[in-house]
Amino acid sequence: MTTSADDLGLALEQAHIPYVISFTFTTAVRLVPTMAVDAQTVVDAQRSRGLELDKGNFLKRVKNYIPILIPLIISAIRRSVELAEALEARAFGASKHRTVIVTLRMKPTDYLVTIFTFVGLFVATYVYFYVTLPSLVIPIQIPRLF
Repeated sequence: MTTSADDLGLALEQAHIPYVISFTFTTAVRLVPTMAVDAQTVVDAQRSRGLELDKGNFLKRVKNYIPILIPLIISAIRRSVELAEALEARAFGASKHRTVIVTLRMKPTDYLVTIFTFVGLFVATYVYFYVTLPSLVIPIQIPRLF
């Protein structure tokens, strides 16, 4: 949620991941919240019509989700057809060599965060393997009866 899908796609491309894979990943990242909103809308609409999702045994509850899944599947199919048509209209994949407007560059704060992360990882590994930490477990003396 802190990184935009565009920046994520640029980072994947600059990491030499094929564009088709990075595009697929960023599209999925964008569509998951949209699908969640659609699911909540369908659930609210079905509950307003009297659908009870939490009552009955396991099989009854599974059957109650069918009126929710069918509109979601239809919506996903419609959205995928629209996306396919948009990609085809823009000649997706026609050119092997793509150009980008924005190039991501490391800033000084990025280098500092990277250095501090590796130093912290090194210190944590050193402490884990070579430093004996005191134990908080106190042995209990049980008196003998015999």
